[in-house]
Amino acid sequence: MTFSSSSHALEPLQAEISELLDLLPQMKHGDLIHQALTTLVRMAEVEADRLDWKILNASLQDMEQAFRVFYPYRHVRKIAIFGSARTPPDRPAYQMAAEFSRAVAEQGFMVMTGGGPGIMQAANEGASAEKSFGLNIRLPFEQGSNPIMEGDRKLINFKYFFTRKLFFLRESDAMAAFPGGFGTQDEAFECLTLMQTGKTGLLPVVLIDSPGGDYWKSWDSYLREHFLKAGLISEADLHLYTITDRVDVACETIASFYRVFHSSRYVEDRLVLRLNLELSDADLDYLNQNYSDLLVTGKISKIQALPQEASNGADDLHRLILHFNRRDLGRLYQMIGEINRLKMNAPEATHPEHK
Repeated sequence: MTFSSSSHALEPLQAEISELLDLLPQMKHGDLIHQALTTLVRMAEVEADRLDWKILNASLQDMEQAFRVFYPYRHVRKIAIFGSARTPPDRPAYQMAAEFSRAVAEQGFMVMTGGGPGIMQAANEGASAEKSFGLNIRLPFEQGSNPIMEGDRKLINFKYFFTRKLFFLRESDAMAAFPGGFGTQDEAFECLTLMQTGKTGLLPVVLIDSPGGDYWKSWDSYLREHFLKAGLISEADLHLYTITDRVDVACETIASFYRVFHSSRYVEDRLVLRLNLELSDADLDYLNQNYSDLLVTGKISKIQALPQEASNGADDLHRLILHFNRRDLGRLYQMIGEINRLKMNAPEATHPEHK
């Protein structure tokens, strides 16, 4: 191709970029779009080979596709469900996954699976395609999409595991894991690692055994024997998850997490916990007496919505604010459990409420 023909081919792109740059000052997130474009320009100045650009391009395409699919459902609570792709329909775990998904869908949640066979198919069957997402990964074996999600607009085919994981955790309000292999263990440990380090939102994790099974109980025993005894995790880290072999307990664990607690965010160096119900002064005193170890300084206090939260439509929620040490996440989960138990007798909110 000659230089002139190459320049001609770039003209439509140049026109689109010029139009975008003109619109940036009026766009809601124009400053962030400007930063992203600047980063791409800087990368073009770096010595990079074709594979580097293929990785970047495929990653962006994964994210663009996922953003488009999830955006209409951004404010609906969702549960990520993991488990073996090799579990046949006649196994108790398969039937239990379908029952669990059906129950949480009836509560109003949507479910997200890997979109493949086994436990993933059971979960999509139980919830129905209408209330399901499939986050499939393109593999040379095993991972074709299941018939429930095949052709559905909420089936996303990812090239990379890391972009797929990003959206599983970004969109999840709870995680449920059934017995599985390396992939299931990877997802469980990835989620717990991000929870333990405060790199994901606060959410409940339920590890579900088959009735009478000991898959997750044995896993828990291994953690206690080899992680906890060696000082590699803390006792409070064991509060990051719940193990059960009953569907009703799994469903209640998730629903009760959002009984009072609604959501959280950091505003500068302080953690804001948004609540569906207001705590009494006595409740607040109880938290300060029992969870002062979570604080860098000051006390846990009640506040109104902060100016930094004004754009997210959560002004009607009650709030606690604390200078959290950002280290003891297991203890923070214990405190959220206490907050939910303090209002056990209050009228239960409709679940799941919008995020």
